[in-house]
Amino acid sequence: MIVLNAKKTSESRIINTDQVLAGDLNNYNTLFGGVLMKKLDAAASLSARRHARVKTCVTASTDSIDFLHPIHQTDSVCIESFVSYTGKSSMEIFCKVIAEDILTGERRIAATAFLTFVALGEDKRPVEVPAVIPETEEEKFLFETAADRAEMRKVRRARSKELAEVISLRKPWQQEGALV
Repeated sequence: MIVLNAKKTSESRIINTDQVLAGDLNNYNTLFGGVLMKKLDAAASLSARRHARVKTCVTASTDSIDFLHPIHQTDSVCIESFVSYTGKSSMEIFCKVIAEDILTGERRIAATAFLTFVALGEDKRPVEVPAVIPETEEEKFLFETAADRAEMRKVRRARSKELAEVISLRKPWQQEGALV
């Protein structure tokens, strides 16, 4: 089935390879998780903007970032991202992180992540995005399993809103029974 204005997954693909610098390392001499999270968000944002062809896409959620293998200073880090599924104005972006030992050439999947972005128009309101056409086996698998992830996102978001209703906004010294 062909959907009008749909775009191939490959049209949103971003590939960014970088070296691991000493300042990016934690006390275990592996890449800080937060450094990788920033790189993931940046790549996913570009994939979303490329797919939607809008000036602004905002991160709506980060479903998960699964750190599978550490990334060392002797590794290069390659982030590949693409739109794996779309809703009306939202886009699920799949990111995979490949670490390559520069000395040996050994490559491994270091992390995977799913982020959701919403495309915004000039008025800062959500705008419709094109559907996605998966082509490779990897893209088809992600597309076919996306509805389950979307449902889990809805449930998690509802629970987060419930939690936000009971979380205190008082400062610690204003808490009942707080020692000052």
